[in-house]
Order: sequence, then structure tokens, then C-alpha cells
Amino acid sequence: MTSQNSKTNSNRGYLAAFGSSLFLATTGIFIRYLSVKFKLPALVLTFWREFFVALALAVAFIVFKPALLCGIRKNLPYLGVYGVVLAIFNSAWTLSVAFNGAAVATVILYASVALTAVFGWLFFKEDLGGIKIIAVVLSLAGCALVANALDPSLWTLNTVGIFVGLIAALGKAAYSLMGRSASNRGLNPWTTLVAIFTVASVILLATNLGIGHLLPGGAQTPADLFWLGSSLKGWAVLIIMAMVPTLMGYGLYNTSLKYLPSSVTNLVVTIEPLLTAIFAYFLLGEVLTPIQLIGGALVFGSVVLIRTSGK
Repeated sequence: MTSQNSKTNSNRGYLAAFGSSLFLATTGIFIRYLSVKFKLPALVLTFWREFFVALALAVAFIVFKPALLCGIRKNLPYLGVYGVVLAIFNSAWTLSVAFNGAAVATVILYASVALTAVFGWLFFKEDLGGIKIIAVVLSLAGCALVANALDPSLWTLNTVGIFVGLIAALGKAAYSLMGRSASNRGLNPWTTLVAIFTVASVILLATNLGIGHLLPGGAQTPADLFWLGSSLKGWAVLIIMAMVPTLMGYGLYNTSLKYLPSSVTNLVVTIEPLLTAIFAYFLLGEVLTPIQLIGGALVFGSVVLIRTSGK
């Protein structure tokens, strides 16, 4: 029975991780639309994204499940730190794209797969065998190909770009590890989500109002927070992005961490860049190159390898 329960939980974890990838992969389409159509500054977009997720969850809990909010008070210091990690991760990722370009930023970000595997082994005694190491290498190689990062001209990085990219990777690894830790504390994944997104939205609001004028994609003036003005279409797209792909993507990611080691969950969601490329192909008419398809095969191969080797 224990073995059967373990298998069931493992299946739930993989299903949640795949679902997370599917939802998060669509955020790139939304972000691209808002950035191109409305020229919405990246850090302003990130603030509203966090804010609307926190607001939606808070309202849903208060109306339907107020008991889920009870776990926040006694874990407030921990969740506060977790929220800071989320804010740093999302801000650093946005700035990394600005400094390094999307392709290189994606490759640097998914260095978090290796970091999560190592840190999970050190702090949570997660397995770090040869199979997992091979899977990590395949995944990183596949992400590089999917992101079209083989062009040497893309890698003209400056010191700031490298630093910000590595902060984003460390932030993603820390986010995964803290999600696993939150699960070990018995926190409901959705309770965790409402707390950390609230903290992150406050931090991003303060960042935009305080030093936004110094940062690429930040609010140059307080009025920039309402960049979309009276555009109902713009606000609708932004709210839908927060309510559906962001909320469900992060929610399912944290749910997966209840059942799987953080390193495995992070490895599975490396299919996100491939799914984004596929969505862009069907929705935006962007072409998938043979190199990207090979990269996608490597990413899927890494997930299949780690899945079939699991107990």
C-alpha cells in the first residue's frame, strides 16, 4: 500500500509539473503582446502580475476557503522571506532579459536546474545520482538549442548582465527549494502562494516607485504604474495573464513540490521554453527550426529519463 501511495503521489507530482509548464509557457505570449502592442515597462508589468494573483487568491480564500489563510500568521517570517525570494527572482529574470536578450537569459536561468539539484542534495538529502546528472546535462543542452542560443554574437555579455542572470538562476533555485520546504512545514501550496505574491507585489511596488527610474523597464514616474491608462483591452490581457497562466502555473508548480523533490520538479518544467516556442509557432506564426526541435527532443528525453528511473 505504501508503494502504491508513493507511485500515486509521484504521478500527481509529474502531472502538476507538466501542467505548470503548460500554463507558464503561455505567459511569454501575453508578455510579448503587452510589450509590443502597449510598450508596457517590464517591471511595471511584473508588479501588476504579482498584484492581481495575490488579489484573486485573497478574494477567493475569503469568500470560499477562509480556513486556508490560517496558516499564514504562524509562518509569517518564513513566508516573508519566501516572498522576497519570489520578488528577486522575477525582477532579476526581467532585468536579465533586458541586459542579455531572451535567448541567453533563458539559458542562464535554467542553470537553476543544476543548482537546485546540488542544493537539494546538500540541504534536503535529495538523490544526486548519475541518472539525474545526465538528465540535467541533457536538459540544459536542450534549453540552449530551443532558445536559439548557439549564435556566438548573442553572448557578448557584460559584467552586469552576467551578474543579473546568475541572480535570476539562484532565485529560481531558491524558489524551488523554499517551495519544497514549505510543503515539509505542512503549508498548503495555495496558502503559500497568496502570501508570497502579496509580499512580492509590495516589494515591486516599492521598487518601481523608489528606484524604478534607474532600472530598465522600471516606472520612470509614479504615473507609469498606470501605463495602460483607459485601455480596457490592455488591462484585460494583463488580468487574464495573471489570473490564468501565472496563477495556475505557479500554483501547480508549488503543488508538484508536495510530491516530488525540488530538483525533479525544476527539471520537468524545463519543457516550458519548448512549449512557448510551439505556442508561438501556432499563435504568432514563428518558425520552429530543426535545431529547436532537436533541443526539444533533448529536454523531453531528460524528463523521460528521470521519470523512468524514479522509484
